[in-house]
Amino acid sequence: MSIDAENYTQVIEDIGLIIDGLGVLIIVSGALMAFIIYVWKIALRAGHHVSYQLARYRLARSIIFGLEILIAGDIIRTVALTPTFENIGVLALIVLVRTFLAFTLEMEIEGKWPWQVGDPLARAKKMEEARTRDAAE
Repeated sequence: MSIDAENYTQVIEDIGLIIDGLGVLIIVSGALMAFIIYVWKIALRAGHHVSYQLARYRLARSIIFGLEILIAGDIIRTVALTPTFENIGVLALIVLVRTFLAFTLEMEIEGKWPWQVGDPLARAKKMEEARTRDAAE
């Protein structure tokens, strides 16, 4: 079975759109879950500050993950379909902006840049606290 150029282009475009849709779905569902958990914690009188911080953390994580998926969709469509210097330049700018957003969100929620090595013990404690929080929900 041979694939002609038109079918190949359509398949790659469809794959890119599916991946973009997945990225958007991750962001939207993460935002919705963060809001639901926030309202739930407030209803349980868990404290506004704790509820807010937890919701904010979950929202930022879903945005970071969604941005990474969106970058993958852009790369697939640009490199596989139209790898011209102009399109790769536009892709580079898009990836740069999305990566900057992801890094600043990471800085905001973790208090350090992604490449900074933190205290492994503190990181382990944080992970254990997150697991305990998730188990309590």
